[in-house]
Amino acid sequence: MPGPFAGFKWLALVNDWSVFAEGFVQTILLSALGLTLALGLGIFFGLLGTSHVKLFKLLNRVYVEFIQNTPLVIQIFFLYHGLPHLGIMLPVFVVGVLGVGVYHGAYIAEVIRAGVESVPRGQLEAAYSQGFSYWGAMIHIVLPQAKRISYPPLTNQAVNLIKNTSVLAMVAGGELMYHADSWSSNNLYYGPSYVATGLLYLSLCFPLATFAKRMERKLEVSS
Repeated sequence: MPGPFAGFKWLALVNDWSVFAEGFVQTILLSALGLTLALGLGIFFGLLGTSHVKLFKLLNRVYVEFIQNTPLVIQIFFLYHGLPHLGIMLPVFVVGVLGVGVYHGAYIAEVIRAGVESVPRGQLEAAYSQGFSYWGAMIHIVLPQAKRISYPPLTNQAVNLIKNTSVLAMVAGGELMYHADSWSSNNLYYGPSYVATGLLYLSLCFPLATFAKRMERKLEVSS
């Protein structure tokens, strides 16, 4: 009986490389759009969390605590299966972007909040004295200083987001993991399929993880 990594199985994978290439490209697009959404939500809710207005802080905590304390799988399941019952029909790609974007936006919000709060309070007060509004001071004075501290954890969130796109395989999301599952379920060549898929995820995540470690070392040296 041939093993799970028999040579003819690898040959079949090479012959059908376009299946994995399509999933790989879809994963990149999904990750890029999801990260864009996550950054937008993260910055917005992160700044709400630094506000002195109680309502803003409450909005921040409700979003962060709800999203962080419920599994991504459940959130994707609701978007895909629940919204149609409310009359909202979304393409599976949009479900994926919303799912990973909203989920990681909650984590990025905490990164942004921590980064902003690490900037000395005097910077904000100095901005007020120059006529800046709260949002103007945040955008032009505080955030440019906070981003230096926030880069490493933000990069780590990008890595996690890329890996979490694999959750969409359960709703036929069309990304890399879905294509790997579909291909291997037809011929039972799971060994080569999952090894190749893991290496493709590694090719995306490892450079980002390495960059995050370098940024952390630079921060340690400069501090």
